[in-house]
Amino acid sequence: MSADLTVTAVGGAADAITAHVPQLVADGFAGKLFAQDATLWGPDAESEASKRLSWVGLASSSRPLVGEIAALRTKFTDKGLDHVVLCGMGGSSLAPEVICESDHVSLTVLDSSQPDMVRAAVEDRLEQTVVVVSSKSGSTVETDSQRRVYEKAFQDAGIDPAERIVVVTDPGSPLDKQSREAGYAVFNADPGVGGRYSALTAFGLVPSGLAGADIGRLLDEAEAVTPALASDDDANPALRLGAALGGTSPLRDKTVLIDAGSPAVGFGDWAEQLIAESTGKNGKGLLPVVVGDSPVGDQLGDELYVRLVAADDEAQPSGDAVVNVGGSLGGAMLLWEAAVAVAGRLIGINPFDQPDVESAKAAARDLLGAGTGSADAAAYTDGAVEVRSAGPDFLGDASTVADALRALFGQVPDNGYLAVMAYVDRIADRSLADVRIPLARKLARPVTFGFGPRFLHSTGQYHKGGPADGVFLQITTVPTEDLPIPGRDFTLGNFIDSQSGGDAKVLAEHGRPVLQLHLTDHEAGLAQVQHAIAEVTGS
Repeated sequence: MSADLTVTAVGGAADAITAHVPQLVADGFAGKLFAQDATLWGPDAESEASKRLSWVGLASSSRPLVGEIAALRTKFTDKGLDHVVLCGMGGSSLAPEVICESDHVSLTVLDSSQPDMVRAAVEDRLEQTVVVVSSKSGSTVETDSQRRVYEKAFQDAGIDPAERIVVVTDPGSPLDKQSREAGYAVFNADPGVGGRYSALTAFGLVPSGLAGADIGRLLDEAEAVTPALASDDDANPALRLGAALGGTSPLRDKTVLIDAGSPAVGFGDWAEQLIAESTGKNGKGLLPVVVGDSPVGDQLGDELYVRLVAADDEAQPSGDAVVNVGGSLGGAMLLWEAAVAVAGRLIGINPFDQPDVESAKAAARDLLGAGTGSADAAAYTDGAVEVRSAGPDFLGDASTVADALRALFGQVPDNGYLAVMAYVDRIADRSLADVRIPLARKLARPVTFGFGPRFLHSTGQYHKGGPADGVFLQITTVPTEDLPIPGRDFTLGNFIDSQSGGDAKVLAEHGRPVLQLHLTDHEAGLAQVQHAIAEVTGS
C-alpha cells in the first residue's frame, strides 16, 4: 500500500476486501483502469466509459495549468483583485471548495440560484472581485444566470467584464466560443473527464489556484500515489476501498462519512457527489450520509462506516463494518475516484453516467415554461408555512406542520432514509442543516441534508435512480427580494421555484413520498419549521 494512503478495515468491510480483492487482482482491474479500458463495466457502459476515463492521468496532463494559473493570479493580485468568486455547480464547485478550505485560502463558492444568496455574493467586494465561470458546456442554467448577473454588475460599476471574468469549459463548447469572442480569459478542461471526476482538471485547479491554493502540491500528491493505485496487487488501496464500499454481503448501502481527523476540510461533501451520482441508478447504489465528526446512535445493519482520518493515523478501526481512509488531499481524491469505479463494477452499474439528473432539469423547464414553480397546490396553510405533498397520499387529516412531519416520518421504511432538501440561502440559513441530528435520533435511520439546488447535482441522482427507500422533506421559501436575470424572461426566484417543483414532481413520479413546506414569510416560517421539528423529535 502507498505510504501516503491509509485503508484499514474491520468486520464486514474487511470481509468484503477478502472476498473481492483477489478476484479484482486476478482480473487485472487496476492496470486496465489506468490504461483507460472502457470494457470494465460491461457492454452497456462501454460507450460512456470510453469518453470518461482521462482522469486517471490528470496528475501529469494537468501539470501545464499550474504555471498558467499562477501567472494569471499574479496579474490579478497586482491590480488588487484578491476576491475570487466561483460560479459553478456540482463537480465544478465541490472540489475547489474542499481544496481551498483545506489549504486555508478564501474562495466564495456561488452554487445557487437562490436570489438572496446570489445578491449577497455580487454585493460583496465587487471592486476587488474576479469571477470564475465553470461549466462544461455553458448550458447549466444556474451558472449562466450567475454569469449574466455578474456581467451586469460589473458594467453598472463601470468595470469591463472581460477584465474580471475567467471561464473554464470544454474545448469547442458554446460557452468556449462565446467567451473567447467576448475577450474573456478561457481555460479548457479535459473533455474526457466527467464533472464529478474533474477535481484535478481545470475545473478544480483554476479557481483554487487563482484563490491561492497550492495546486502544484495537489498534483504532486496525486502523482505520488498513482503507481500504487494502478498496481494489480492485494495491497492496492483503491481495490481495498472499492471492495469495502461495494462488496459487503448483504450490501451495506448507506455509506456513513465521518470526519475523524482528516485535514481535508469538507471532504465528505465532495465524496458525497462522487458516490451518489456515480452509483445511484437502476434501482441500485450507495447513499452517502455526511455526519460531521460523529454519527447519531448505534451503527445500523445497512450502514458502512467510513472514517476519514489523517494520513499518519495508524489507529485500527472498530465496529461491525468500518474502514479508515486517510491520505494527502490530492492522493485521497484520486484514491476515491478509483475506488468508486471499483465499487461500480461490484454493484453492477455504469459509474460514469447520470441518467436521472436530466429528468429533474426537464421538469423544471416545463414548470418554468408554464409560468408556475410548484407541481402541487397547497393542502393547507399553518401560520407562515404552506403544506403540500407529492407522491403517495400520506397527509391524512394533518392540519399543522408538526402533523405533516409525523405523517411523513411514518412513511420511512425499515431500510429507508430521510432526505431533507432546503431551497434556501445556504450561507445565511446554514444553521438549518443542524436539524439532521435530532431527525436522525428520532427516526433511528439515516438522514441526509442538502441545500438546493446544490444537491440536485449530487445526491439528486441517487434520490431518483437509487433504491426506492427514501422519503423527502422539501423546504422552500420566498426570497427577501427577487433578482432579475439579464437577457432572460424569468427571474432567479422563478427559476429556483421551478427547480424545487420539478424535483418534487419527478420524485412523485418515482413513487417517493415528498412533503413540501413553503415559507410564505421566511424568518417566521423558518422558525416555525424548526419549532415543529423540535416538537416532533422531542429535542
